Amino acid sequence: MSENIAVRQDYTEEITALIRGNASPKVLAEKLGDYHGSDIAQAIESFTSADRRKLFRVSKAEMIAEAFEYLEEDTAGEYLAEMEIKKAAEVVTQLETDTAAGVLHEVEKEKRALIISELPEDIRHEIELIASFDEDDIGSRATANYIVINEDLSVKQAMNELVRQAEDNDNISTIFVTDENGEFCGAIGLKELITARSSTSLADLIMTSFPYVYAREGIDDCIERLKDYSEELIPVLDDNNRLLGVITSKSLIEVVDDEMSEDYIRLAGLTAEEDLKEPLNASLKKRLPWLMILLGLGMLVSSVVGVFEQVIAQLTVIMAFQSLILDMAGNVGTQSLAVTIRVLTDEALTASQKWKLVGKEMRVGFCIGLLIGVISFIFVGGYILIFKDRAADFSFAVSGCIGISMLAAMVISSAVGTVIPLFFKRIGVDPAVASGPLITTVNDLVAVVSYYGLSWLLLIKIFSFSS
Repeated sequence: MSENIAVRQDYTEEITALIRGNASPKVLAEKLGDYHGSDIAQAIESFTSADRRKLFRVSKAEMIAEAFEYLEEDTAGEYLAEMEIKKAAEVVTQLETDTAAGVLHEVEKEKRALIISELPEDIRHEIELIASFDEDDIGSRATANYIVINEDLSVKQAMNELVRQAEDNDNISTIFVTDENGEFCGAIGLKELITARSSTSLADLIMTSFPYVYAREGIDDCIERLKDYSEELIPVLDDNNRLLGVITSKSLIEVVDDEMSEDYIRLAGLTAEEDLKEPLNASLKKRLPWLMILLGLGMLVSSVVGVFEQVIAQLTVIMAFQSLILDMAGNVGTQSLAVTIRVLTDEALTASQKWKLVGKEMRVGFCIGLLIGVISFIFVGGYILIFKDRAADFSFAVSGCIGISMLAAMVISSAVGTVIPLFFKRIGVDPAVASGPLITTVNDLVAVVSYYGLSWLLLIKIFSFSS
């Protein structure tokens, strides 16, 4: 492996050895300060309860908060509950507002109330504000860690205000500007403010076309718009255009990752993520609904196979290749589904572009089906001829039927894998929720009808073959 490839160092053993050693609290805190928050977070997850209590006692709240930013909220909430109340409140004060709200939500109600009662009033208000939004609102991912100045200030006054607020806020790359009513006016880059002459008007520095979102907007509705910008901070406004907070680039990455995870589990027919700690009943509730629907559709597929019972009785050899048709049709349909779900993230997709997508996927399905069909014709025909000891005309008639069925099933499956998610999107249903399991079953139905229908038509009616 190339030496230039960076490999992340695992410091878990080092940090664990420090915690379990005999160094004084002061020395231990200094040594732990040399590690990144991500390394501390990784180590904490392997600690015993006693190890964590010692870490929390000797470490400053800032370092613990930095580590908590790299933990899942439920895990961080569990660890927060292990702390003494005042220390927990200090840690929450140092967290990003959205993280603090999420972590506190995971703490048992009585202890949460005690921690919140120890918070400074301004921090408590900010957390309560963020917690007031639904988890699907973009406002739930906002933080109050930002710099804001009034539009009436001079450049010198703005610099002084920046220095004052920077003591409590470290997101200083962009300075946001509001009017006397708190309404958002625009933003100023840190470099532009620092390099501006004192005689320059602050209004000349303000970027009035800076991107923003409204707190009550759904994450799905604005995520693509946010991804189009490379800004480190995106302002979040209330319905009266007042600045409530900001979305950081880190939060945006987490939002995108969460949405991808959510789409992934929905493609599997689940309604929410599961973890190792989830009770059996909860897992069953998530999995059973779609499976019951698919059971009904599966029975439909089985009944269709029953319709072709006489075909199977006359040509028993074709049963051996049913799974080949089903699998290949399903694979092509799933690929088309994946492409379509990805394309549908572009909300501006026109009707013409959607039809072009359907046509393109069908062409891809046709080309793949043609190639796979020819390969199947050659190899399946040879297999039946040699290993089943059948006549050449029968062997290659069967393999030809398989090849044609493969081509037809793949073209139709490509269309199904594209049209179904487009249809769900059209009627307002999340295509990632319903498409995956449904397309699998529909493609099975398509493949069965194509295969046995063509077998009946070509092999029995036209060529009059039988076993």
